[in-house]
Amino acid sequence: MKSKKVKDIMIPIEKYAIVGEDTSMLDAIKALKKSQEKVPEGSEPYRAVLVKNKAGKIIGKVGQLGFLKGLEPKYKTVFDMEKLTRANLSSEFVQSLMEHFSLWDDDANDLCKLASSIKVKDIMQSSVENIDENESLSVAIHKIIMWGSLSILVSSGKEVVGILRLSDIFKELEDNIINCKG
Repeated sequence: MKSKKVKDIMIPIEKYAIVGEDTSMLDAIKALKKSQEKVPEGSEPYRAVLVKNKAGKIIGKVGQLGFLKGLEPKYKTVFDMEKLTRANLSSEFVQSLMEHFSLWDDDANDLCKLASSIKVKDIMQSSVENIDENESLSVAIHKIIMWGSLSILVSSGKEVVGILRLSDIFKELEDNIINCKG
């Protein structure tokens, strides 16, 4: 895995859905759906959109979990989700939170209105965590595990040039392990 580079298996940003930071969540979800229709057969579907600023620079991404969190704004206002995500919470505790704070009580029409009013810049994960395109897959695996992330933005210098997904790294590992002789 040390000889293979991140750029060898990353997906170039040109193939990913890219939306502006002021794009609504609804339009971002539509862009994601449209990009999924173009995924080559046999490849994993795209599960995120990249976000660019007004200067055209990629500044972050919004994945499926980000969309879900964005549709329930009470998560952001009531909880410190970073700390809760790391805690080992029981099913009973999570259920009591949902009932007490009326999480996910909106109907479909309310969700559509909400998705139209939320800007992706308010729900995106910034591009602070990234990896250089010339790093080895070994380093990428370590970063994905340490950051607990499903994908990492790939940079060349200061520019984002692609995205490296856990699913693509796993496929590479799977292929190597299955083809082992021993």
